[in-house]
Amino acid sequence: MPGAVFPWRSANRFDLLIDGPAFFPRMFEVIARAERQVELELYLVEAGACVEALVQVLCAAAERGVQVRCLFDDYGSLGLLSRERERLQKAGVELRFYNPINLRRGLRNFYRDHRKLLLVDGQRAFVGGTGVTDAFWTPGQDTSAWHEVMVEMTGPLVVDWQCLFDRQWQACLTRLAWKPPKEVGLARLPPCPPAGEGLGRVAYANAWQHRDIVQSLVRALHSARQRIWLATPYFLPTWKVRRALRRAAARGVEVHLLLTGRRTDNPPVRFAGQRYYPRLLKAGVRIFEYQPSFLHLKMVLVDDWVSLGSCNFDHWNLRFNLEANLEALDPALADAVAASFATDFANSREITLERWKARPWWRRVQQRVWGWLDRLVVNLLDRRR
Repeated sequence: MPGAVFPWRSANRFDLLIDGPAFFPRMFEVIARAERQVELELYLVEAGACVEALVQVLCAAAERGVQVRCLFDDYGSLGLLSRERERLQKAGVELRFYNPINLRRGLRNFYRDHRKLLLVDGQRAFVGGTGVTDAFWTPGQDTSAWHEVMVEMTGPLVVDWQCLFDRQWQACLTRLAWKPPKEVGLARLPPCPPAGEGLGRVAYANAWQHRDIVQSLVRALHSARQRIWLATPYFLPTWKVRRALRRAAARGVEVHLLLTGRRTDNPPVRFAGQRYYPRLLKAGVRIFEYQPSFLHLKMVLVDDWVSLGSCNFDHWNLRFNLEANLEALDPALADAVAASFATDFANSREITLERWKARPWWRRVQQRVWGWLDRLVVNLLDRRR
């Protein structure tokens, strides 16, 4: 496996924050109290009330002498207006943009930084799947259009998140993704501790260079004994993940998938992923489509093992994106994640095999067309490797 792997760290504390009205005020509060440094790595950043609140708190931090560094994906931050960029830079905020769009670079433009990470004073980290747009949170409102989670953490694990950010910050001076040196961590995926409290690990992906994030997931799926609850907005999993889910269900593990319903920002991807439903349902997997809003969270609970962050575990993410997830073994966090899943399952529409077979003909056509196009593009990309 190219690239070093981060180890498990103990004595950490985790707090699950559900939806923008819960995590954005908390993140802004921590930034407002920063004394030395603030680092922010994001994919989606768009002008609006949420960005305005972020710009204000970042500028205030920089103006009082805090070092503020922001690493934004160039494509994902196209909606960040020039006047907002100028305000940040004028206040002393350092800005870097991952893989600037250039039509002459062809397919290399598909490589994106999809990570979501906030670090404050090297002592506190927030990791999850949010972007900074009004869809995630509009200041003054107590609901959000996109359902998402973030984890706030303290403890020794923050050092590894700092290392991940620092390396990518430096790598952005070149056009190459970071290949971490061996001294950063381990040579291979560490064994998962049998149980623990406050245990955490940084799992990440750098396109084809390094993919311990999905290798760790597959290992957890194979070792599951009681439950596998997996949430993702874009259900285009790799073949290994699909096979592991079917095998787990066949041996009696409770396998529940929480997927996006009709409220989605990308209907073709939803239709393409639905081609996997029949075989999973026949294997005993239960599928729930979330109804109240767009389900954007990426979260997995395997027994008491949690993986949560930016990775959708789909073949598009793993081909092109920089991704990062928190892996944790912590009873309090596992209970919070389980409670979140239970609430979301209750607010979902279960797709049974009978309901699936009764879908209208025009749904069948959409699923076949988009599924065929997805498979065609994937095959073409595989030939280029």
